Amino acid sequence: MSPSRTPAVEIDVAGRPVRVTSPDRVMFAGPGLTKLDLVQYFVSVGDGILGALKDRPTTLERWPKGWFEGATLSTRMDNQGDAFYSKRVPKGAPDWVENVTITFPSGRTAEEVCPTELAVVAWASNLGTLRFHPWPVRRPETEQPDQLRVDLDPQPGTDFRDTVPVAAELRNLLSELGLEGHPKTSGGRGLHVYIPIAPRWSFVDARHAVIALGRALERRMPDQVTTAWWKEERGERIFIDFNQMARDRTIASAYSIRPNARATVSAPLRWDEIPDVTPEDFDVTTMPARFAEVGDLHAAVAQQAFDLDPLLELWEKDLADRGLGEMPYPPDYPKMPGEPPRVQPSKKNPANWTDE
Repeated sequence: MSPSRTPAVEIDVAGRPVRVTSPDRVMFAGPGLTKLDLVQYFVSVGDGILGALKDRPTTLERWPKGWFEGATLSTRMDNQGDAFYSKRVPKGAPDWVENVTITFPSGRTAEEVCPTELAVVAWASNLGTLRFHPWPVRRPETEQPDQLRVDLDPQPGTDFRDTVPVAAELRNLLSELGLEGHPKTSGGRGLHVYIPIAPRWSFVDARHAVIALGRALERRMPDQVTTAWWKEERGERIFIDFNQMARDRTIASAYSIRPNARATVSAPLRWDEIPDVTPEDFDVTTMPARFAEVGDLHAAVAQQAFDLDPLLELWEKDLADRGLGEMPYPPDYPKMPGEPPRVQPSKKNPANWTDE
């Protein structure tokens, strides 16, 4: 062992010993956070992060060298980044790290990490995981989502402040439909709202429900909300990103750490807090004290199960009364039934714009 390398340490995580290698490796230079600091952060919000991940197929977003200015995340088009997604159980995982089989849009399958105890989160943090991306399903019902995830995504010219009135109207709309949502910051400029549902519907149904919800919100706030898939059509509005409910699309969990200079985190909120907070209020250094004070504000997400029918009725009404149907899927998906052509409006011409 190199004399300059700090020996590994072992910490107790709810009765399970977890080894942390290179514990003093700096993961965020600005606030001076080490790998051990990040592992201990996740342990400090243990009930919350485990509540967000337990029994869910989970993709690990790994930054093994930490975040630094100019660091990039590998993508399908460019795999030379400093960080990457682990969609399969990493080699050498302890036998207590359980897995579950998930099916991608292509039909291929994978064995993905399925956290069952807090030690799994600490183990993944030791691998450099900053953000956990759980599927909106729990085993064994991996084909039936039990959450709707509504992504309020500020477009250029807008920011978190612009999500505030949209979130308020979304809450009103949900209440009228007999539903309840649970908000959280994204860790960046956006806001996420989770709606727990009974696991009785398909991914297609869940995506249709979010499209219908987004369209209803857009009709109420046309100058502030858009469901336009093509960026050139969105303007300075809050985009309801319905494709976050497509199969294999995930949102970083509550309490995940965002790779940025502040190491901000995705923070569950009370509805009445939204007008008074900013995403920068919540980071690795401040969240443990907040969690100790307020507990897991998303605990009800795992305890409730609403009926999806009111939103599916909205979908059917849009189809019958307004002629509004399917929306484009992400570009890596196979062609889906009833889907319009995946061609940007600026590229629309008779040669590439057909209904076939």
